[in-house]
Amino acid sequence: MLHLHDTATGTVRPFELRTPGEVSMYVCGPTVYDLPHIGHGRFTLTFDVLRRYELFNGLAVRYVSNITDVDDNIIKRATAEGRTETEVAEEYEARWWEAMDLLGVLRPNDTPHATAYVDRMVALVSDLVRRGVAYEISDGVYLNVEQVPGYGLLARQPLESLQAGARVEAVEEKRSPLDFVLWKKAKSGEPAWVSPWGLGRPGWHTECVVMSLDILGDGFDLHGGGRDLAFPHHENERAQAVAEGRSFARHWVHNGWVEVDGTKMSKSLGNFTSLTDLLARSDARAYRLLVLRAHYRSPIEVTAGTVADAEKALARLDTLARRFSVGELLAATQSGYVVDGTPPATDVDPGALAQFRTRMDDDLDTPGALAGIFDLVTGAHTSADAGDEDRGRHLAHSAAVLAAALGLSLKGDTVVVDDDTARLVAERDGARAAKDFGRADALRDELTAMGWTVEDTPDGTAVRR
Repeated sequence: MLHLHDTATGTVRPFELRTPGEVSMYVCGPTVYDLPHIGHGRFTLTFDVLRRYELFNGLAVRYVSNITDVDDNIIKRATAEGRTETEVAEEYEARWWEAMDLLGVLRPNDTPHATAYVDRMVALVSDLVRRGVAYEISDGVYLNVEQVPGYGLLARQPLESLQAGARVEAVEEKRSPLDFVLWKKAKSGEPAWVSPWGLGRPGWHTECVVMSLDILGDGFDLHGGGRDLAFPHHENERAQAVAEGRSFARHWVHNGWVEVDGTKMSKSLGNFTSLTDLLARSDARAYRLLVLRAHYRSPIEVTAGTVADAEKALARLDTLARRFSVGELLAATQSGYVVDGTPPATDVDPGALAQFRTRMDDDLDTPGALAGIFDLVTGAHTSADAGDEDRGRHLAHSAAVLAAALGLSLKGDTVVVDDDTARLVAERDGARAAKDFGRADALRDELTAMGWTVEDTPDGTAVRR
């Protein structure tokens, strides 16, 4: 059974489902005012892997991830560029999905947009005001966190400790510095909706609680996102549900930072790196592999060196795919698995499959799962080199299917070779057969100068771009 770390309890505990066989997941999505950064890439890959593993285990998964399409940053950019907020949001949402597609992230089942849920947000805020846990002041409506039992759960701190460490707020009318805005009264020139408190728009913390409960219902299985969202964003979502008497997420999962020289990556620190730029310079699969090589709760360092190292490891998997022709197999396993959890198209080595599941069930131990996959890669080559081609192919197919379960596709496409290259390859094979290794090396250099990568296989010289 899968065990996951739960931020609410601070422990790794069984991931028990509301409905057996069905997983309901809500993962906070982007605010679409700029290009996605590599931290966005990490959290989407983390929860994509969790989703794929549940599919691999034969579970039905409903995955919801929102789009924040009204926000201070969207308004600021629209004003600076002389565009509408809708134009800005639509442009950067399109860029978001382009990056997600390059990463091989499965599209969510539902992508609710904040602007489509404003009426239901107004209804929630109205109910909280009626219950006496929210109050109106000059600039908006706020939640009184002192009225919420257990506030601070996801911060792992009691309310008194949070209050002691809270910074002094500019809004003096607030009853507590921890109270947060549910509804912002409109400023001139900003997009606004009608409400009992005048024209305005919802606060950021309100949209996700409304959308998640509307789509997934009370007591849905998992709420996830980056570690930076645990407090205050997710805690403030949870507080609204608790204040309304609703059952919210059963399990809270948060991934670790992306770091640059040991410092958390963020726009405010100026070490922001565009995911779009990274994917333009590097193989997108290498970034997935880099993410998989670290435990999801640990920080990762994304540099030219760590990406290049991941690309070298990826090359080992691609070599396996070419040697054992697993490209067609992988193409059939990208979008999911059959209901009983048995991967299609091939049998997986029972021992390797059991080891894979043991590691993944232990709080998504992807580094351990990857180690097992690379052991299969080594075993496949060793068996084939020793003449046991059937065993080698079986292990190679096992490695390919387990990699696909992590969303890691391998490139094993057939290479089209021109006549001049084919002639040099044949000549090199003849030189190797004659043990004229000096000539074989010279022909390798000639092929390399033509832009080919040259590999020695039991079947002779193989070339690829």
